[in-house]
Order: sequence, then structure tokens, then C-alpha cells
Amino acid sequence: MHDTTVDRTTDGSGKVGNLTFDELRNLDAGGWKGGQFAGAQIPTFDEILDRYHGKIGILIELKAPELYPRIEENVAKKLKERNLDKPQNEKIIVQSFNHNSMKKMNKLLPKVPIGVLTSSSADTTKQALEEFSTYADYFNPSYGIVTPDLVNQVHSLGMQIGSWTVRSQEAANFLLDVGVDAIITDYPDYVDPRN
Repeated sequence: MHDTTVDRTTDGSGKVGNLTFDELRNLDAGGWKGGQFAGAQIPTFDEILDRYHGKIGILIELKAPELYPRIEENVAKKLKERNLDKPQNEKIIVQSFNHNSMKKMNKLLPKVPIGVLTSSSADTTKQALEEFSTYADYFNPSYGIVTPDLVNQVHSLGMQIGSWTVRSQEAANFLLDVGVDAIITDYPDYVDPRN
């Protein structure tokens, strides 16, 4: 789930943490997008890992991990069970806005690339970036705070920079021009090198 509630992306309502697995599984997670998707179920983390690992890269975002005790340990366990705690070619990346959670993930999965998300320019100071570089491989800011200087600072500290959420060709072009390493977008055609 992207949100802490099921209201926006299913036919149900309520907080994810207050619903049982069976209640979540019985929700229609596709009908809101179109009739051809009606009846789609919310996949489990296990199902996603089993279906896609080794086929595509998986960007795992821990949403509000402070609401789910031991989520870091549970995610680490699932990755280790599949030998994904030693990914190659950065096929697995774990990220969150909760920077303490990412410090913890770095200790649990030292070989898995870690990303810190932010929309705050306070996190772009030299001191903040240096702190992030002690445990993160990616600094992932919202595109509104990305500047050429920020990209250079992040790179100089040995991190990569991935920006989100790009919803226009102009934003994608700007980010590509300033040299970001990754773009998180709802429109992959905007970053297709063939365009």
C-alpha cells in the first residue's frame, strides 16, 4: 500500500494497520482505475518479491514505519530468505522519509542500497548531507528542491540522487539536464531515452 489508509486506492475505508489480512485481501484494489482492473487484490510483500525479483528492480519504500513496530526486521528477514540481502546491480533499494528507520535498515542489510526521501530544503545543508552519506547510498528529494549544486554536493559525498514525483516532461528534462541518477515518475515515457 502506498497510503496509511485504504480509502484512495480501494473500495474500502480505514487505516491499513487496523485491518486484518483477510479484510485487506477482500478489498477491490483495481476498480477505481477502470473496469478492466476490477477485483484486483492488494498483493503481499512476499508475492511481489517472489514474482518480480530477478526480473526488474524493486524500490521498497517503508511508509510511516513508525506505525509498524519491527517492520525493518520483517522486511530484512523477507529479503534474506530470498538471498536479496546481497543484491547485484542495485536491483533492490530500500527508502523512507523516516531517516532513523533507514539507519536501522543499513545496519540490518549493510549490502542493500539505502535511500533517504525528503521534501525539506533543511535536509540539503552540507551537514545534513554528510550525515546521510554515513548510512545512505541515495539522497532522494522532491524535484522542487533539486538544483545543480545539490546534485554536485550529493555526488561529491559518494551518494546518488533520485528525484520524485515527476509528472511533466519539463520536470524530467530539468532533472536529466542537472544530472540526477534516477527519476521516480508516474510517466516513464518522460525519461525514455528514445524520446
